[in-house]
Amino acid sequence: MKTLFVCALVFAFGLPAAPGQQSVVDFARRDTSVHDPSTIVKCNGEYWLFATGRGIMSRHSKDLRQWSAGPVVFSNVPAWTTNTIKANHGHFWAPDVFYLTNRYLLYYAVSSWGKRDSAIGLATNPTLDPADPAYQWTDCGPVIRTTEQDDCNAIDPAVIQCPDGQLWLAFGSYWTGIKLIQLNPLTGLRAATNSPVFSLAWHESIEASYVHWHDGYYYLFVNWGQCCRGIRSTYTIKIGRSREVVGPYLDKDGVDMLHDGGSLFLKTAGAFVGPGHAGIVSAGDKDWLSCHFYNGASNGIPTLGILPLRWNPDGWPEAELPPN
Repeated sequence: MKTLFVCALVFAFGLPAAPGQQSVVDFARRDTSVHDPSTIVKCNGEYWLFATGRGIMSRHSKDLRQWSAGPVVFSNVPAWTTNTIKANHGHFWAPDVFYLTNRYLLYYAVSSWGKRDSAIGLATNPTLDPADPAYQWTDCGPVIRTTEQDDCNAIDPAVIQCPDGQLWLAFGSYWTGIKLIQLNPLTGLRAATNSPVFSLAWHESIEASYVHWHDGYYYLFVNWGQCCRGIRSTYTIKIGRSREVVGPYLDKDGVDMLHDGGSLFLKTAGAFVGPGHAGIVSAGDKDWLSCHFYNGASNGIPTLGILPLRWNPDGWPEAELPPN
């Protein structure tokens, strides 16, 4: 489930400060506005992310520390969204962005609170730089749609490309859990209207999936618990891995994530409350975990976290928590 737009801060922990600049703790006081951040991508020397908001909000940064507001994706929302999902009025959730060949693919959820009457849409753009003459978002319509008659929920899209070039989309929230469908890499849309829907993970409160390929494994990150309650949020991030993108995803104890498995990856620690919506970005020679959390030092304001990420000798990722 996702929340309405709220103001947020950015917290970039562990990123080295450039000469003459303030510490990363000082950068945590610079306002941005973000909830449900997408994975972070780079375009023309700048990092970009997208987030929940009316028309889909964007933010950009040259150093992953200082973030500025970018343009919304849709100044006029696509007609199909409000025509198809009557309860939605242009406030889109939890986008994800991916660069493929010559364009950026942006997936986003169209839904309303607590409903399976949902759809995942796609928009494309040859560039994320609004100063580029080629900049223009093209609406490609819905990728997948669910109704109250379905046993899953088409929200929280997360795109993954396999080493062989196959393109897949993970999604899902509550009900029967996290699902996966194959995409057509030429269009970015579903491979076929009746293509298989694979089940990846289940828990009574699960959403915000993210799949990442690393060194022979696909790693599935999911959220358990409740978001959007400020310091009362109970989100934790759980993880499992698989040799195949379609699963099975097993946790560190060998329990299938389809059977309530999932090893704890990240949880509340002091003012770092309810982390969720994981993504991984490489910068320099390091990997970093992006997520949001609810800032216990600022009345639970949703905050962008960028944490150092390392891979332990057993191949599992570990994020370094910020100081309290």
